[in-house]
Amino acid sequence: MTTMIDLHTHSNASDGSLSPVSLIREAVRLGISALALTDHDSIKGLSFARNEAESLGIRFIPGIELEINHPYPGQFHLLGLGIVRPSPAFIEAVEGLSRLREERNRGILERVRQMGLETTWDELLGLAREDSAAGPLVPRLTNAGPAPSLGRPHFAALLIRRGIVRNQEQAFERYLKPGKPLYVPKAGLDFDRAQALIRESGGLPVLAHPMSLYVSLNRLPPLLEDLKNRGLAGIEAWHPTAKLRECRRLEEMARNLGLYVSAGSDFHGENRPGRSLGHSCAGRPIDDSILEAIPELRG
Repeated sequence: MTTMIDLHTHSNASDGSLSPVSLIREAVRLGISALALTDHDSIKGLSFARNEAESLGIRFIPGIELEINHPYPGQFHLLGLGIVRPSPAFIEAVEGLSRLREERNRGILERVRQMGLETTWDELLGLAREDSAAGPLVPRLTNAGPAPSLGRPHFAALLIRRGIVRNQEQAFERYLKPGKPLYVPKAGLDFDRAQALIRESGGLPVLAHPMSLYVSLNRLPPLLEDLKNRGLAGIEAWHPTAKLRECRRLEEMARNLGLYVSAGSDFHGENRPGRSLGHSCAGRPIDDSILEAIPELRG
């Protein structure tokens, strides 16, 4: 009998709305048998999620999603799946990314003020705490995770509170996405360093949502082959933002290149409505055969 899994999720340790503990409880409620927590540039939620997963009997895969510097038109995000022993160099790099994330947030705050919108850092932190406490799926829990991380969804919440936009989608479309007035580019790591840090920490480097690179399907195979030669282990062929035909092509590319095929919901809770734990492209359940085909993550 097959069950659902999910190899790409987020908690409020980055930009999700659920605490790590709440995320695990929701996965168990839905009958998911294995889940990876892959917060953006953060491993602060892993111990909380791991402890809850062990107590509830769900397989837990510690992970991360790293921002990668690149020459492509879109975004390059690298998942690290199976971060079981974070190396000192890995921890140092992630802490550096956390500092850069705060600098970025303060840069967005300055742009907000330049719009003539008065706010403070403390108000934004308050919005992050409110977001964390308001999760509708499970009750508020004590010791459920680290202090929530501030990110663009909380600037969106500020714009909604001030009546400038109606909802989060409008906030991103008008103000917070690349090329818009409040967008500040995010700093990342070089791919070669990132994949090495992931591997020395026990993990597998997996390219997240390849279509976000904004590279055509016809141009992807040589790019993926180059990344494989430099350490890439797999690609997230199945992602909710891709079309079904794209996912099928990506899976075919992965198999032709000898790369692992991964799949995830990229779940963020209320901060990315419409994404369901355990489901990916076109709402398809993520079968546990995906995980069983990756020996390094089965244990």
